[in-house]
Amino acid sequence: MDKVFGTRKEPFDRASAARPLASDWLWRPWYAKLWWAAIPLWWAGMAAASVAEPLAGFYESAAAGFLNIVFFPVTALMVLGVGYAQSLLAAFHTQSDSGSLSNETAAAIADLWEEHERGMENLSAAFDIHDPRSGGLYVGNPLSLQHPGRRL
Repeated sequence: MDKVFGTRKEPFDRASAARPLASDWLWRPWYAKLWWAAIPLWWAGMAAASVAEPLAGFYESAAAGFLNIVFFPVTALMVLGVGYAQSLLAAFHTQSDSGSLSNETAAAIADLWEEHERGMENLSAAFDIHDPRSGGLYVGNPLSLQHPGRRL
């Protein structure tokens, strides 16, 4: 792996060529290393606050409540993961723009659209009072509430 850019030095694979690494965003920047190193220190201090009275006063303050959120590992993961998510979406966008669909894929998509259209046609027929396929909703059906000869 290239230390400067974080790219892979493996044989070329189209799927992984433009895909960024999570470690490039979650661990490599100096601020990420500092944040991840401070998290266990914060929680160790909180554990020590149960024994040491001066620390207990600080860890019960409002500022400590805010820092609990800052030093919660999931918070660090979410904040540092924003850059990774953006680069992953950018890589996905460039991959989808670079290649065209194969004939198999295009045929499969066309089949899906045809199936969808048939399903939508049957769905609309089921709720149309003027379509005999709608069963009891059809105006001409003697069981229909709209049938002219129906008696209540």
